[in-house]
Amino acid sequence: MRRLGIVAGMLVVLVAGCSDGQVTREASEGQEIGYIEGDGTVSMIAPEDRDPAPEFGGPILGEDDEFYLSDAEGDVIVVNVWGSWCPPCRKEAPDLQAVHEEMADEGVQFLGVNTRDGQSETAALAFEEEFGITYPSIVDPHGERLLAFRDTLPPAAIPSTLVIDREGRIAARVLGPIGQNSLQDMVADIASETPREGSGDDAADT
Repeated sequence: MRRLGIVAGMLVVLVAGCSDGQVTREASEGQEIGYIEGDGTVSMIAPEDRDPAPEFGGPILGEDDEFYLSDAEGDVIVVNVWGSWCPPCRKEAPDLQAVHEEMADEGVQFLGVNTRDGQSETAALAFEEEFGITYPSIVDPHGERLLAFRDTLPPAAIPSTLVIDREGRIAARVLGPIGQNSLQDMVADIASETPREGSGDDAADT
């Protein structure tokens, strides 16, 4: 079974240090695409090597409702794992919200996963209010729901971000904080991809 880190076609770049370094990957056409990153590992997965995202969802922070990845079928989904106690999460929160606002009309949805904040939602809700976060977050106080991504995300990877393409496949992973320009460029690349012929409902009918 393919796994992140060993799958053919994946590029893993380790960015040393704690301030903006330049991360680049070379596209298959020979076109160079640059990403600005903080410390962390960025994994981009070629479309032909992507695996489907697992079933994932749960109760929404501060709401009497639930959200599942299947609710956003056909959209690009940016999943960000965060905790109110996590300094890098606080650093990247305004950038995540900015990209969410910028790309909301382009079929891109954001989903937070709030974890390890305990049973009370007070601290997590205060975090969202402080940074003006308007996209939903799944409540996962003990990291049990995140086990769905056990083959993709290390348990201690907070913050971390996954980008799921329009076909429901994991297209990118970031371990550590990510900045606005880097995230927006990455998501825009994935959002602009042309779906495979025969994918989605058509594939199900064959």
